[in-house]
Parts: sequence; structure tokens; C-alpha cells
Amino acid sequence: MSLKKTLVILNNEKVHFQDNSYYCENVDIKTTVEGLHNAFDVILIARQAKEKKFNKINLKKINRAYNVWSFIISLFKTYKYKDAKYLLISITPYTFFAYLFLLLFRKKIFVYLRSSGHEEYKVILGFWGPILYHFMFSLVTLKSTIIVCYKKLAKKKESHLVLPTQVDEHWLENRKESNLDGARLLYIGRMKVEKGIYSLLKIFENLNNNIKLSIVGHSDKPNIIQENVNYLDYVNNTNDLINIYDEHNIFILPSFTEAHPQVLYESLARLRPVIIFNEIKHVIKDQKGIFVSERNEQSLLKTIRFIMNDYKNIQNSIRKNIIPTKKNFINQMTDILS
Repeated sequence: MSLKKTLVILNNEKVHFQDNSYYCENVDIKTTVEGLHNAFDVILIARQAKEKKFNKINLKKINRAYNVWSFIISLFKTYKYKDAKYLLISITPYTFFAYLFLLLFRKKIFVYLRSSGHEEYKVILGFWGPILYHFMFSLVTLKSTIIVCYKKLAKKKESHLVLPTQVDEHWLENRKESNLDGARLLYIGRMKVEKGIYSLLKIFENLNNNIKLSIVGHSDKPNIIQENVNYLDYVNNTNDLINIYDEHNIFILPSFTEAHPQVLYESLARLRPVIIFNEIKHVIKDQKGIFVSERNEQSLLKTIRFIMNDYKNIQNSIRKNIIPTKKNFINQMTDILS
């Protein structure tokens, strides 16, 4: 019998079951769940995915919901664990309804906010998006302990700050020299409108072919026919991912909204400068090696040239950064949940 206390994690993530194993799309969910399982008896409630996912979750207690009602039924089944704590990752319709039932039964609730839902819902749904999200946000944060990766996601005095990252000591070892014979930009992330990747592709239509862009995305390859854009498919092996960073000399994050993008720390860990756009300049914090561009061809080209012309000095400044690690993040979360 386990002496660990039960922690039920509820998330909008979709999980695929194959060959007696569970897989998810977001590696952050995988590492958070697995890391917390060292201190708690973790039960994950997520949505059922029809399509194949790539990140194997090393956890046995996973309940997959086919709709919001089966999501709630899976939640009710955990009520037999009298002292269980509940962690909601992100505020979505699924976790919102779960919160209402948790509140009704006076359960101990934690909410982990990883991004600005107000901004994301605006990009996705337009005018009504922030209104819908704010309604859910106001209720969910009313009677729960709030954990954030960016202080502005909740009131400063009412939240706990954590620094999520996938970086471990392996990322900081055997750093390779950059090939500077041309600008080789890298984007890693989802092919979503709010991630700004389509606006970036539009800019690349007018850039010189000597400036290359590689995209590491997911299995559904978009219809990209630009000569200076290369699609590398999805990568979930750490060594392969590190090699991809090393093969490029600039990382670019074109998102319209971000709170704490972990890819920035991965790029800086490999001593690769980063370009972002004005909408997310708040993510720089005290990190060296991150540069802000306007979202247009002329400004981006100017920023790229500046980085390439001063590359070694920029790398030396990046070496002074204190990179948060995955171990520190899990320890932060464990302390809060305990």
C-alpha cells in the first residue's frame, strides 16, 4: 500500500493509448506528471485522443475522458481518496466544470496557469474570447491555490511562482560551435495561429533565400512550398532535439501570446540567441541573448544581421545567464502542493 498522498491532476491534454502505454502531445504535461509522481500517488484525468501522440507518459493511473461528462465521472471516482488534492493545469471548459464539482464537495484545489488565457482566447475566438475566459478565470481562482509561471497571470500576493523548464544538466554539456556561414533560424512548436508561425511564414516569403527557417512541429505536415523553409517533423528525443538546436544559429519564437516559453531556455542552454516579437517582449526578464523585432520583413532582417555580426559577444553574454532546471521546477511544485 502506497504511503504517498493522492494527487489528482486534471488537464485538457489529449492522451492516446497504444501498446499498453499512454502518450500525450505536450512534453510539459509528461514531465510534470512524472516528476510529481515521485512525491505523490498521481492520478491523471485527461481527454481521449484519436490520433497518435509521441510523448510516452510513465504513469499507470490515467483516466481518459471521451467528453465532458465522462471527464466529470472520472473525477467523481477519485472522491474515494478522502485526503486527495486536486491540481488543475490551465483553465478550459473541461477543467472549469471539474472545478465547480470540486468546489461543491469542498476539495483542496490547486490551479496551475502556464499562459495567458485572456490573450489566447482573444486570438482564437475574437471579441468574446476574453469575456468567456474571464468568467471562468474569476470563478476558478476564487477558492483555489494559484500557481503561475508569470506573475501577471494572477494577482502577485495570491499566487505562487514557478519556473517550468525541460532543461537538465545534459542540456548544458558539450555545447557545439555555431556554423555562421549563413542565418539558420529554428522554430519549435505547434502549428497554431496564436503561435504566430503563419505570420512568420508570410514574412519569409519575402526574405532572401540565404536565410533559412527550420520548423519542428507535429506529425501533420503543413502545405509549405517555400524554398527557404524546411519542415523537420516532430522530435521527442532529447539528444535529437539538442542536435537540432546545435545545427541552427538563431531560435525564433513568433508567438502572439506567451507567459513562460520553455524553448527560450533550451535555446539559451545551447548558446543560441533568440528572436521574439513585440507582443511577448515581457518574457525576456533578466535573460541575456533575447532580441525583439517588429513583425515585418525589414525589422526581422535587421535583427538577424545584428545577431550574426556580433555573434561571439552575444554568446559570451548568454553564458552569464542562470538557466532554471527541470529538477528545480519539480521541487517548487512539490513544496507548494505539500
